[in-house]
Amino acid sequence: MSYAVQTKELTRTFKVKKTKKEGASEVVALKGVNITVETGELFGLLGPNGAGKTTLIKILSTLLLPTSGLALVDGLDVARLAPEVRKRINMVSGGEHSGYGILSVRENLWMFSQFYGVDNDIAYQRIDRMIEVLGLSEFKKTKIGKLSSGMRQKMNLIRGFVTDPKILFLDEPTLGLDVQISRDVRKYIKSWVKNNPEKTILLTTHYMAEADELCDRVAIIDQGKVIACDTPSNLKRLLRQEAVFHIEVNLSMENLDRFSGIKGVKNFAYEHKHHVGKTELKFILESDAAISQVTDVLRQDGTRIISLSKTEPSLEDVFVALVGKGLENES
Repeated sequence: MSYAVQTKELTRTFKVKKTKKEGASEVVALKGVNITVETGELFGLLGPNGAGKTTLIKILSTLLLPTSGLALVDGLDVARLAPEVRKRINMVSGGEHSGYGILSVRENLWMFSQFYGVDNDIAYQRIDRMIEVLGLSEFKKTKIGKLSSGMRQKMNLIRGFVTDPKILFLDEPTLGLDVQISRDVRKYIKSWVKNNPEKTILLTTHYMAEADELCDRVAIIDQGKVIACDTPSNLKRLLRQEAVFHIEVNLSMENLDRFSGIKGVKNFAYEHKHHVGKTELKFILESDAAISQVTDVLRQDGTRIISLSKTEPSLEDVFVALVGKGLENES
């Protein structure tokens, strides 16, 4: 079977310079990654910052060479046939500042379309349609140097779609965007895949809800390794035998490791919310009964419990169960 994307034992290491005395050391960003993405899929790479998501997507988009292993895009080896791969793909990264500030939105998008040899009439049709859909009509003649970061990211997204790629790589496309703009971006991504079943999107994100909403399948990656890969619903079924509890307490920075010794606690994570003076604790328990021991430990320490709730498993809960930490407290 021919896949849109396939990797086999893909590895990437980087040399990091230290002091003259210590010399250089190696950082392993990817450790034998094996994934397959089918044509027509919206496939997600989900993991914390530094997990290896961006390294992987840069290799697949021919911006980095692998150290070892094989990476195929549309059946082509990205290391040996990079020029042919580039004709079939495009890539958009969240927070990037591509384009020329002295050109308008429409002029920049036309320029990028010409890099890929898109016919003038077709390019302008696509540009004007997407500008309207993504709510940029009133800014199409605005120089991009005057755009807000959210408006610029919408333009960047259009840049990725205007070449009509066979395979599109989106690296954290909603990074740093406000809620409404993020919603607009996700809506367009979903509609494009739905209306173009022969196209494929590979999306990286560390937003659990985004992966759950958008992706047909998700690979959870941590410390350069893929630790699980399935549909969001099947991943959440991994926790069907466990109990998931969320507890809000007053802001606490100490003794968080004390929960690991409680019988029945399989894993836990925390998130400090300094702006509201709270800490959110997330527990994966063997059964409901273990929650009483958790609350006893909290009360013995004088911690005030603000709220306690049992919830249905989310992708973030799956991540906590598999990795033993949440996205907010990775080390």
